[in-house]
Amino acid sequence: MRLLKLSIWVWLIACVALALAGLSCRSLHTADVAVVPGNTVYSDGRPSPRLTARLSAAWRLYAAGRCKIIFVSGGTGASGVNEATAMRAWLIRKGVPPDAIVEDDDGVTTWATARHAGDFIRQHHFDSAIAVTQYFHVPRTMVALKRFGVHHVTGAYPDFWEARDVYSIAREVPAWVWYASRPMPDPAVTTDGG
Repeated sequence: MRLLKLSIWVWLIACVALALAGLSCRSLHTADVAVVPGNTVYSDGRPSPRLTARLSAAWRLYAAGRCKIIFVSGGTGASGVNEATAMRAWLIRKGVPPDAIVEDDDGVTTWATARHAGDFIRQHHFDSAIAVTQYFHVPRTMVALKRFGVHHVTGAYPDFWEARDVYSIAREVPAWVWYASRPMPDPAVTTDGG
């Protein structure tokens, strides 16, 4: 019983630490690329409020000159609409030039997004990124980008809060540990899990 209580306390402390780490990402750094992981898109192509908040944060970074490129990444969910395609369309409607947006249609996980963004950043001789996502997701996205060779990574998050953040924070603790420690994929293998 004592071990169970200790485990719960460690897990709760880790949840608080992870949330605070994400919330501390309010710096005014600039970077070559803003990396925006996908999220729910409706069947009519509209991003969900959560994804719209991420996109708005990335748009503000671009408009302020804090990034040169917005890298949008996502897969095709239950709606049948690819998240990255919907994200690109949203940004273009907001006035971001199409050549300032890179669309990754195969970012089906945060790990895959980081892998593809890392490849893009290296191929274009960039070395910095801002992970733009919900505050609790920023630490895992940052660690994944660093693992895929992005040297300078910061984070930014929108002012968007939901009751489900509590569940999301709890889920992020083991996910962050896994991303920080998981084996790196063989460069010859193109599948991306988790």
